[in-house]
Parts: sequence; C-alpha cells; structure tokens
Amino acid sequence: MSQRASTQASAIAEPPLVSVIMPVRNEAGHIEPCLRAVAAQDYPMARLEVLIADGMSDDGTRARITEFARTDARVRLIDNPNRIVPTGLNAALRAARGEIIIRMDAHTEYAPDYVRQCVRVLGETGADNVGGAWVATGRSWLQKAIALAFHSRFASGGAGSHSVAYEGEVDSVYLGCWRKTTLERIGGFDDELVRNQDDELCLRLSRAGGKLWQSTAIKSTYFPRASVSALFRQYAQYGYWKVRVIQKHKLPASIRHLVPGGFVGSLILLALASIFSAWARWALVVLLGTYTLANLVATISTCARSAATMSFLPVMPLVFIAYHVGYGYGFLRGLIDFVVLRSGGNKKFSRLTRGQSSAAP
Repeated sequence: MSQRASTQASAIAEPPLVSVIMPVRNEAGHIEPCLRAVAAQDYPMARLEVLIADGMSDDGTRARITEFARTDARVRLIDNPNRIVPTGLNAALRAARGEIIIRMDAHTEYAPDYVRQCVRVLGETGADNVGGAWVATGRSWLQKAIALAFHSRFASGGAGSHSVAYEGEVDSVYLGCWRKTTLERIGGFDDELVRNQDDELCLRLSRAGGKLWQSTAIKSTYFPRASVSALFRQYAQYGYWKVRVIQKHKLPASIRHLVPGGFVGSLILLALASIFSAWARWALVVLLGTYTLANLVATISTCARSAATMSFLPVMPLVFIAYHVGYGYGFLRGLIDFVVLRSGGNKKFSRLTRGQSSAAP
C-alpha cells in the first residue's frame, strides 16, 4: 500500500472529533470527580474536547477547572456571564470544534464507554439526537427514596426517558448527543428558558422531522435533589417554564404535561367554591380521596419491590406530592405570569434549586 493510500485509510478510520459541553455554576464539590470521569472515557484522547461553561462561580469552581486544564489540554473553561443553563450550552456550542456534540452535567456519573456509545448509536440509528435512560440513584436515605419515585409511572406519567429497559424512538432524551450541524440548523438552545431548555429543543427537533432515539447501551446515573423541599422547588420551575414552552409552540409535547396543573387548579377552584356550595365540598372530598388512594397504591407498589425499599413507605407519599403539586403549582404560576400578565418571567422561578451548587437539569 502506498503512503498516500495508507494516510487516506487512516483518515477514514479515524473517529469523529467529539465536543463535550457542560454547564456549571458553583460546583466546587463535584467538578473534579466529574472531570476525572470524563477524562477516563475510553474514546480516543486526541478526538475529544471538554468545554466547561461556567456561570461565573464564586465558590472555587473556576480555579478547580483551570487547575485541571493545566494537566489535561482537552479541557477548556468558557465564561457564561448570564449564569443559566441554555446560555452556557450555547456559549460552549459556539466554541466547540467537534462534529459531534455531547451534553454532560456535573451531577451525573457516566459509564466509561458513554461517549463511545453515543457516537456509535448516533451513527448506526441515523437519529438526530440520541441518549440513554434517565436513571436516578441516591446517596442519602431520602435521596434514594426520591430516586425510586422518579422511575414510578405515577410520578413521571409514563415518560419513556424514565424507563431503564426501553430502547427506541422517544419524544425526549436525557442530556443528548447531536451532530453539530443539527444543533446549528435548529438554532441551538433557547436562551430564555431557565428550565426545560432540553425538552424544548427535543420538541423543536421532533417537529422539524428529526428522530430521537433512546439506547440501553448509553449508561449514566443521575443524582436527584436530596430533600422534599428542593424537589418541590425544582418541579415548580419545570411546571412554570413548561408554560412558556407550550406558549411558544402552541401545543404541549404530551398531554401528561397538563395533568398536574389541572389537578392543582381543580383543588383550588373547588376549595374556593366549597365556601358557598355543598356540591363543591363533595367534589373536593372525592378529588382528594381519589388522589390519596392513588398515592397510597403507588407508594405501596413502588416500595414493595424489595425489603430495602420498604423503608421508604413513610416518606414516599410526600415525595409523590412534591412531584405533582410542585409541577402543578409552577404550571399555574406560569399561566398567570406568561399568559395572563404577559410578563417575561418571575425571578423566583429562575433561581437554582440545589442550594448554591447546580446548573444541572
């Protein structure tokens, strides 16, 4: 084989350049383990770059990223002065050199072959966006309970991305892997959306004729909020910004996005009407009783999976309430702010919900 032919064969066999983009803010306690995990990926070192879009952290995160970059030239620090996830993702996307873009977040652990599998599945399926199941786990007792509820159909409404065993087309994937040209063609992430920017991008891509694919070969583990109050605030934000997504696209991606708001709205209306009407009082009792029964059935079926999960029985009803009422409350507030008042959004629903340490979803 001639030298020219050999060079051409090597070029053909060379894997694509991948850019990992990661939005962070005040992640001093998590950024180094996360970067070590990304650096340990079994994808060829020379074909991987890692762009960390930092939301002007003030807890030492930036210094840790800079120090890590001194020993690994693939890591680059990108400023994100607007401090929210979509602006960070777009800043990293603009700086990315790779032909394939993979989003990662600091509160997720990744299998060593995560990047390689993303690239493989993207190529083999011909999909426009691929990812793995949104698998939750926990460290503390309460966080483990919240993670267990996360995979319940009662909490998620049957979202395919929460099903560990599902492989096939979905309406949304966790995190995501795209060709850069695909993201550029649909306009990147929506800078307005503090939350739901990933779901909105999936919706936009799907309605443009794109295919989204979930693969069981792409493995990662997500750590949810560790308290019921933080979970409530997180899902209130999801519900709140979902209204803005629906407002922009005229239709919801799924009917399940409307159910929590309808439930909480019905509770409020019936409670007000019950002051004047016996019929409303009975309807309120029936609605609360039905939900309580469904919650208890879901609690028992979710916790009865093993002896270990039975310990979550006392707290599981509250966890489900945080998922449902949090989302529903946020949805109603979003209707008031975006639809009735036509405002640009309430700052209360733009603050981080992991204390001072997360820009993750």
